[in-house]
Amino acid sequence: MHEMSVAVAVVDQVEAVARSRGAVGVTSIRLDVGELAGVVGDALAFCFELACAGTVVEGAELITRTVPGTARCAPCDEDWAVGMPPRLLCPGCGVAADELVSGRELQIREVRWADPEAAGERRRQPITEES
Repeated sequence: MHEMSVAVAVVDQVEAVARSRGAVGVTSIRLDVGELAGVVGDALAFCFELACAGTVVEGAELITRTVPGTARCAPCDEDWAVGMPPRLLCPGCGVAADELVSGRELQIREVRWADPEAAGERRRQPITEES
């Protein structure tokens, strides 16, 4: 599943930064996800929860923003929304797009770090066996 590798990569990157900053937790991660990136939002959210388990990112909210796909036609000097499935021919002159301007993004936009005191309260208590 493509979304699992994306989720694991996001968690790995955030964990690496968290270690370098001495962060104790993460409250939210904002991602820009291009409409043409081939990522299914619900599948990514599910995989993100699995990838977070046992990490400093566990319990963080994943907030995604869809970036619309746009293309550019050099002869017309026009940009247009390509949509899904993508329309890659210029609506003005019918020439194939010279460039995809946006829509392939997959970028961590923002990470909100947990307050150290609040993170201590959030930590799970170990389960003990009763004798």
